[in-house]
Amino acid sequence: PATLGAASKGHVIPMEEIPDPVFSIGAVGLCCGIEPDEGMVYAPIDSKVGQVADTGHAIGLEAGGMDILIHVGVDTVDMEGKGFVSKVKVGQSVKKGDLLMTMDLDAIRAAGHPTTVITVITNSDDYSSVETVASGQVGYGSDLMRISK
Repeated sequence: PATLGAASKGHVIPMEEIPDPVFSIGAVGLCCGIEPDEGMVYAPIDSKVGQVADTGHAIGLEAGGMDILIHVGVDTVDMEGKGFVSKVKVGQSVKKGDLLMTMDLDAIRAAGHPTTVITVITNSDDYSSVETVASGQVGYGSDLMRISK
C-alpha cells in the first residue's frame, strides 16, 4: 500500500464533512480535508507535477499511477489566483515534504471561502481501498491516507 502524508499542518476533516458537496460525496474521488493552521502546502508523496491550476489553488500530482489532486479551499477558483503562489511547475519531480504552494489564509477567509486543504485520489476506482488513517491534529507529512491496489 502507498501512504500519503498530510499536505498541511492542521485538523483532519473526514470526506463527508468537507464543506463542498463535489468533494464530500466523493464525486471527484475519495478524499479527506485538513483545516490548515498555516498557509503552506507540501507534497504528500514523491511524485511528478501533472498540472497546476492557472489560478494557483490546485495542483495535480502523479505517483506510480496514482492521480492525486491537492485542492486548496472551497470555491477559491473565484479568487482568480489572489492569495496563492505556486512553487512548482508542470513536469517537475517533487519529494514528499517539498513545498508545493503558499496560500494567504486571511485572504481566503476575507473572500468568504473555507480554507480546507483537500487531498483527493481522483482515480480511486483503480484501488481496492482508499482510507483516511489520521484524525485530529496532524503535522506536515504525518500519515494521512493509505491506498491499496
